[in-house]
Amino acid sequence: MSTELIAITLPDGSVREMPRGSTVKQVAESIGKRLARDAVAGVIDGGHMVDVGTPLVASCTLRILTVGSDEGLELVRHSTAHVMASAVQKIFPGTQVTIGPSIEAGFYYDFKRDGGFTPEDLERIEVEMRAIALRDEPFVREEVTREQAKALFTKLGEQFKLELLDAIPAGEAVSLYRHGDWVDLCRGPHVPRTGLLKAFKLTHVSGAYWRGDERNPMLARIYGTAFWDQKALDAHFALQEEAKKRDHRKIGQDLDLFFFHPIAPAMPFFTPKGTQIYNTLVELVRKYYAATGMGEVITPQLVDVDLFRRSGHLANYKDAMFFSQVDEREYGMKPMNCPCHALMFAERKRSYRELPIRYADFGRLHRYERSGVTAGLTRVRSFCQDDAHIFCREDQIAPEIKTQLAMVRDLYHHFGLEMRVQFSTRPEKSLGREPDLSDAERAEWDGVWKHAEATLEGVCKAEGLVTVLNAGDGAFYGPKLDFQVKDALGRWHQLSTIQLDFGMPRRFELSYTNEQSGESRPVMIHRAILGSLERFIGILLEHTAGDLPVWLAPEQARVLTVNDELQDYGREVTAALKAKGLRATLEERNEKLGFKIREAELHKIPLVLVLGTKEKEAGAVSLRWRKRGDLGQMPLDHAISLMLEAATLPSVSLETKS
Repeated sequence: MSTELIAITLPDGSVREMPRGSTVKQVAESIGKRLARDAVAGVIDGGHMVDVGTPLVASCTLRILTVGSDEGLELVRHSTAHVMASAVQKIFPGTQVTIGPSIEAGFYYDFKRDGGFTPEDLERIEVEMRAIALRDEPFVREEVTREQAKALFTKLGEQFKLELLDAIPAGEAVSLYRHGDWVDLCRGPHVPRTGLLKAFKLTHVSGAYWRGDERNPMLARIYGTAFWDQKALDAHFALQEEAKKRDHRKIGQDLDLFFFHPIAPAMPFFTPKGTQIYNTLVELVRKYYAATGMGEVITPQLVDVDLFRRSGHLANYKDAMFFSQVDEREYGMKPMNCPCHALMFAERKRSYRELPIRYADFGRLHRYERSGVTAGLTRVRSFCQDDAHIFCREDQIAPEIKTQLAMVRDLYHHFGLEMRVQFSTRPEKSLGREPDLSDAERAEWDGVWKHAEATLEGVCKAEGLVTVLNAGDGAFYGPKLDFQVKDALGRWHQLSTIQLDFGMPRRFELSYTNEQSGESRPVMIHRAILGSLERFIGILLEHTAGDLPVWLAPEQARVLTVNDELQDYGREVTAALKAKGLRATLEERNEKLGFKIREAELHKIPLVLVLGTKEKEAGAVSLRWRKRGDLGQMPLDHAISLMLEAATLPSVSLETKS
């Protein structure tokens, strides 16, 4: 270790001088014994996570992760995947390993083994994993040359590891991780030792193609999950059980909202009840459109591929598109509305006085998703977005985005959804990186992207919007804000997006006449608030367990009579409700009242009106409200007033305070 000192800045702002080459663990030891004992990793300069044994070679900021930390769960899961792979190869010699990443709420590892794995195999693997954990073997990182790694994995017969080795860019370090006598090619980091892996469970096996390509060998993928302790693991599986009950596919079937059919894979059929929910959401969004000056448009679904070639979709999004040939011309189903809206803007000459121009479009979109990743309404091939594109001057960017942010906040408030925001920057595959561009054109595009990112970041700061950087995950035409919501089970879902696009207006050579009678190029803001309506409905059904607010419920009220002699009064009450615009039905089956009430509960009817002889004589109803309990007998007019208040679409507020 060098005697030269480097400065280590800790989260509290204090600075420790340590010899160059000191490890994260040694920094922890200099702070205290307990921290050193609990340290599992370090985060350098705000983003780079490393092992506790990593030497620090330059002054930096350092945050030390400890046992029990949420961030450390990624290490626990990735390390558990390694332990699982070592157990598999011990029990089943000759099995080849491929990749084993941590994923949200778990991990998996892909294996090449004839015959795959049975549930009984998973039990055997778990037993061996626990034995490895009890041995408390250290995870040891080792950097080697490519030649050394190639010789090692050739000797071990690990053909897939040799492919992964070849894919490591030249100049990048090649690292191995060992625990006991097992070794893998891995970037890391890992927890310090296997003894920290105390709570894990293997869940299921599925098939997966090597590198996700159907032309490659089929592998067996073992999934599992891991937590710091058994209490957290038990809580996770309790949550999984609740998630099964709330699965929107089951709710959709139970409540007769939608279904899928092999005739149109991953393309939902909405029943009248499901369509009522769908249309009510559209109606709510249209209230925001009226408040923000959006002009709703209709554009074709099938257009000549030249439009997508011009927009950049053909080069950057082709794999996710559907195509058709008509009259010897190739057409594409639109995956996004933006090219059609750009064409609409370009249809006639524009003046700066017209800007901003705001187009909203509920047109259907089609995107190809692999059958293995489609999932009910949350991942479909045919869908609709509450999609809009704003064409504006640069000085109008901030107020336009400010209005969209206000809309996002207000809409989420109506559904009780917590929000977080990611700032997504330029992806590798993006406008300005096409292979046929000159160096000068590439440099110009680099400048366009930097300006777009800086502009969007500036708006966020001015609005006090806290964002998390999601580097390299922007749209191919511009940086974006991605809004995620937290549901009742604590899961985060991607919904809204606001994207700033300086690129597509260039591709379409859009312009407007400026105040000096010259030509200027507009900026394009892409945005969707609910996002895909299908996805939003799926997430909302799981968030509410199908117990929708009165204003959104497809059947808002059900009228129940104590006996058949009261059916005429039941029809009279039902007609009165419908006359006021309430979505009401009369239960006409000759069943006992208790059965009828249970049926209404099962179908998540928010308002139930019970009619007996006393209610008929008084011209009244007994009102049972799912959210508020039994409200007792009251005059029909009073009940209708209460019900109408709850059945009215939420009001729109565009308060822009952060």
